[in-house]
Amino acid sequence: MKKLCVIDGQGGGIGAAIIKTLRSAYRETVDITALGTNAIATAQMLKARANRGASGENAIIRTTLTVDVVIGPASIIIAHALMGEVTPAIAEAVASCPAKKILLPLYQENVAFVGLPEEPLPHLLEALIADHLNQMD
Repeated sequence: MKKLCVIDGQGGGIGAAIIKTLRSAYRETVDITALGTNAIATAQMLKARANRGASGENAIIRTTLTVDVVIGPASIIIAHALMGEVTPAIAEAVASCPAKKILLPLYQENVAFVGLPEEPLPHLLEALIADHLNQMD
């Protein structure tokens, strides 16, 4: 069974949408861990049917070492993103973990991705499944 983790912060809305999409596409054939930068984000992702959840810097650092795929907004690899919730240690752990990283180019930070059109979240989630997860073994 493929082990996925979804990382989000603030209110957890993006992470919850990702998990709902994953559950719809894969049902119970994937193991999903919700990792929130705070307890509210984790709680929202658990309501979306993650298998388990944890909050905070250490949980993110340790868990990203044990999963096959990390999914979340691109800001999870930018220190001090999400209004400061992404610590430098979180950004480093996610960016350097051995798992495949599938990052959604959402424009919440003072960062632009050249060459990528701005797409609404539902379109990004369709591409997540069709172009990335379905292509993995």
